[in-house]
Order: sequence, then structure tokens, then C-alpha cells
Amino acid sequence: MFERVKTSEPSLCKDRPETFKVMRGMTHSVLSTEILESYLEDLHEAKANGRNLLAEKYARMDNSIPPLKTNPVINDIAEIEACWMQRLSEEYPHTFKGGPGFRVYLASELETYSDKTLGLYFDHIAKAEKEGRNLAEERYNLLFQQIGYGSIAEAEKKATDSNRRDGEEDL
Repeated sequence: MFERVKTSEPSLCKDRPETFKVMRGMTHSVLSTEILESYLEDLHEAKANGRNLLAEKYARMDNSIPPLKTNPVINDIAEIEACWMQRLSEEYPHTFKGGPGFRVYLASELETYSDKTLGLYFDHIAKAEKEGRNLAEERYNLLFQQIGYGSIAEAEKKATDSNRRDGEEDL
């Protein structure tokens, strides 16, 4: 589906499909098998119906098509995930930049999920939130470990140190 998405502007992800795969893997790495199996059913159903869920997601992000779904749990999921990302941007400001783009990106994707997948996803993140977990942080720690850092904190320290050196050179 991703390879068939037509974009009006060049896409870094399209130029680097391995990066896209790593990011999708990271995104799904903290989800339960039950959620992933339900999402796989969504993908199979979409394919059987001639739908490209990624094309629909990007069209929603551009607001070029009306909402695909109005399930209220979409906003609930986006709110929790956006709060987690905000906490990351506050704790690791050199590594994460906050902003509204993440919420639009996520909500647009969630609109392509079946109600079953949305329900499972919401239950999963609500449980994580109740346990005091930040699934965004868990995802990114896994990603940073894959690319050679021990954690987000290690990447932040390197970015902070690099910014200090750059600032000293400017003096």
C-alpha cells in the first residue's frame, strides 16, 4: 500500500523504504498480538475491497477527503498518545520537538482502523496509562537501541553535548 501512495511532493519515506519499515515496526512494537492480528485483518479486508489505507491516511492528513470514521475513541487514543509525545518533548527537548502534527498524523491513521482494532488499541493504551507507562517512550527506546544508542536518554545526552560544542564554537 505504501509503495502505491502517490504524493504531490517528494517523500523521504518513499526514497528510503527501509526507514519506513523500521518506523512502522517501532510504532507497532509495543502493541499486543491481539491488536496486531486485528490490524492485519483490517489490511487484508482493505486489500480485498481495493482500498489503500495509507493513501487514505495521507489524504486525511491533507484534509482532501472527509473523515473516514467518527468513532469517538479515535480522539481518546490521539489524546493519550499526544500527551505521551508531549512528555517526551519536555524531557528530551533536543531529541523530540513537540507540535500538533503528530496528533493529525495519528488521528488520520486511526480513521483507517476497524472499530474492533480501535477498541483493542484503546484498551491497551488505557491500561498502559493506568500502569504509569508511556508507550511512546517505550517505542522510541526500542528504536534508539536498534540504531546504536542505549536509550532515548543517551541520544539526548549526545544531542545536548553536540549543541554545547556548536554553541561554544560560535562564541
